[in-house]
Amino acid sequence: MTQYVFVTGGVVSSLGKGIAAASLAAILESRGINVTLIKLDPYINVDPGTMSPFQHGEVFVTDDGAETDLDLGHYERFIRRSMRKSNNFTTGQVYDSVIRKERRGEYLGKTVQVIPHITNEIQHCIRRGAGEGTADEAQVAIVEIGGTVGDIESLPFLEAVRQMSLRMPRHHSAFVHLTLVPFIPAAGELKTKPTQHSVQKLREIGIAADALLCRADRPIPDDEREKISLFANLPQDAVISVWDSDSIYKIPRMLHEQGLDALICGKLQLQCDDADLAAWDALVQAEAHPRHTVRIAMVGKYTDLSDSYKSLNEALRHAAMKNAAKVQITYLDSETLEPGNIDQLAAFDAILVPGGFGKRGVEGKILAARYAREQRVPYLGICLGMQVATIEYARHMAGMEGANSTEFDAHTPYPVIALITEWKDGQGRLHARSTESDLGGTMRLGAQEARVQPGTLAHAIYGGTVNERHRHRYEANVAYLERLQSAGLVISAYTTREHLTEIVELPQQVHPWFVGVQFHPEFKSTPRDGHPLFSAFVRAALQRHGAAR
Repeated sequence: MTQYVFVTGGVVSSLGKGIAAASLAAILESRGINVTLIKLDPYINVDPGTMSPFQHGEVFVTDDGAETDLDLGHYERFIRRSMRKSNNFTTGQVYDSVIRKERRGEYLGKTVQVIPHITNEIQHCIRRGAGEGTADEAQVAIVEIGGTVGDIESLPFLEAVRQMSLRMPRHHSAFVHLTLVPFIPAAGELKTKPTQHSVQKLREIGIAADALLCRADRPIPDDEREKISLFANLPQDAVISVWDSDSIYKIPRMLHEQGLDALICGKLQLQCDDADLAAWDALVQAEAHPRHTVRIAMVGKYTDLSDSYKSLNEALRHAAMKNAAKVQITYLDSETLEPGNIDQLAAFDAILVPGGFGKRGVEGKILAARYAREQRVPYLGICLGMQVATIEYARHMAGMEGANSTEFDAHTPYPVIALITEWKDGQGRLHARSTESDLGGTMRLGAQEARVQPGTLAHAIYGGTVNERHRHRYEANVAYLERLQSAGLVISAYTTREHLTEIVELPQQVHPWFVGVQFHPEFKSTPRDGHPLFSAFVRAALQRHGAAR
């Protein structure tokens, strides 16, 4: 039977519950425990797929095609287990499921209420996320509850886990509460009162924390920890100081040295090995002592919020560590890029154009792709970044003036990027592969396999097959591929089933490193393993950096 650790937050949001939960999971995994993580989001949206990246940050995609909270990216980067759709659910999903059951008559005419129907559904979702009763059942599931204690939105989740803990044996659940201990410069001291009130609010709804993670901009002195322990009715060793760090990969060691994993193992009566954090220590060492520095321009449209590109940022960091380097990322708003200022890209060792939706800023991305091609700057285009590289090549190398995506120009004379349902042959009929029973105009989501062409740069990076995650609607139009290839563009990978374009590149005798991928490789990069595509991209940037010097 799975045992559970429920992670709650108080005072303010964005304190790092996701990192704390993932770090605890990493320590438990290092002790030989089969662990998984689950994120409960209190918003009404069914999933974050339609939410603005400016408000919510990136949408993380799992192998099974779920659009989820970005914290699931942290989970996969900290533990070996892959997340699934069942590892993240929202208030919207819970209510949708309950309403559907009520419409089918599954409640036998009863009045459907928050308690017990909503709270029971939440518990069912948690158990499903832990894999209870399946071959994939986790030994320990760490459940992160979004929002803060006291929020109206979070109350059903908190009530559900309170009930759940009562229905299990005493040693089958534990509660970890993350809270803020602010430093007030005018007073010159840390203030524990917000934490005291947060713990009090948690206890009012019937939950007593087994451990407190106290976030501050500095280590919390023992006398302050003792004060907190008295007000929170906890032993002092259960009050854990979590201070600001220059690397999230230092957090597992920070928590372990203060005994959080030992405390949880004791509470759950787990028999486990000693923690082995050597891999995390090696990561921290590699990140702290780079031998090189590379400058990468990320030309995007969500540059005002770095969380919009969280997995990309981390993937570049991982690749830098694998190459004994430090990466300096400069975010350039593609809306501001014009022919008159495109030369600002000369200051960088490589250019990366990430994904995105909508017309805004697209011409700036096309300019960046053209600059990288003409100036022989290493280029990596991801999703929309691949599509704009294809559009640019069609316009300036394949003689298709006005080429575009139908996403941005429905009347373009050369729709080199289009919905599958828009592909037409010479007689105006829909292409044979573009039936509604195929992908149609819907989002292509999740992991899919592609075959890589021998002798290409992609083959040198991936080998014969690639299996990566997708999140897009528009595809490279098969009607124009032959013309693009005749002009020198290399289509180096196609999906196994539909034969859709997955990777484009330029021959290495023409350009040292120019690759566009339709998928999102950043979702599979981890700090311990890195990712072959990003590692190759950073190596190409290092080579250009060395040549520039």
